[in-house]
Amino acid sequence: MRITNVANRPTTIARRHDLYEEAVQIIEREYDLDLELEDVARRIATSRRQLQRAFAEAGGTSFRAQLAAVRMRHALDLLSAGSAPVRAVAMTVGYRQPAQFAKAFRRHHGAAPSALRSGDSGVSGGPASGEDRAVARSLAA
Repeated sequence: MRITNVANRPTTIARRHDLYEEAVQIIEREYDLDLELEDVARRIATSRRQLQRAFAEAGGTSFRAQLAAVRMRHALDLLSAGSAPVRAVAMTVGYRQPAQFAKAFRRHHGAAPSALRSGDSGVSGGPASGEDRAVARSLAA
């Protein structure tokens, strides 16, 4: 008797897709909060490991990467639309440390968040601006 690989079962694939979609909805609604994989898994009645598998198999990503992508999309919108300070945008999208936000933003978008303010298109990927360095220094002190 041959045992079928559970990951190939249509019901397993469908369940993981549903878990992924439910978790993404929570991330989209609550990206600004301190979301943890374990808490989201509990809210959608699954295990931490099953949710990790759902993100990997149905989404081709991880929980952390999905959360960061949503936060970075919202941050880009906020920075492009207004004159809110980088620190305020960081807090608004769920980062408690502006320097951590600036680093994640540069990694994701290829430029410092303040580059949007200076009229730069944000594609240079050059060194962080003076504002970002000043924020990082103030947090390190």
